[in-house]
Amino acid sequence: MPKIVDARMELGDVTQHNLKQLRKLNSVIFPVSYSDRFYSDVLELGDLAKLAYFNDVVVGGVCCRIETEGELRKLYIMTLGCLAPYRRLGIGTLMLNHVLKIAKEDGNLDCIYLHVQVSNDEAITFYERSGFKIVGEKKDYYKRIDPPDAYVLQKDLKTKENDKTTQTSTSS
Repeated sequence: MPKIVDARMELGDVTQHNLKQLRKLNSVIFPVSYSDRFYSDVLELGDLAKLAYFNDVVVGGVCCRIETEGELRKLYIMTLGCLAPYRRLGIGTLMLNHVLKIAKEDGNLDCIYLHVQVSNDEAITFYERSGFKIVGEKKDYYKRIDPPDAYVLQKDLKTKENDKTTQTSTSS
């Protein structure tokens, strides 16, 4: 593969004007289809939804949401993907680093997690290189695709030591 020199990679906002591009990207990248509601909700996500550009061409996208489960606050990566010809050029890393930066700036998230089809070794390796671990498996997570099972990958942001420090400082 020829080396790409002076390529410009950047992230841009998802707006009403480019939402169709995100929809088309997702239909090509992912083996599942997303509802109209998914796309209308994406417009409300702000920095949690971005398009990835390679030399001014849209080649990927990332969409996340913050969830609360009891006292836990989690960032869920709903989609993070890049068109196949543009993989391994740093675009996925650019998008994931954006997500990690949001989590760090928030400062009150317990973890980041996502679902990955069990057969998607490339994605699993990509996330493991960034500190994500397989923490579970959901049987029949996907409908109408084979295999239907998904791994849950998670990156913990708060350690037990951090929790003890917080408890100690709040109880004093």
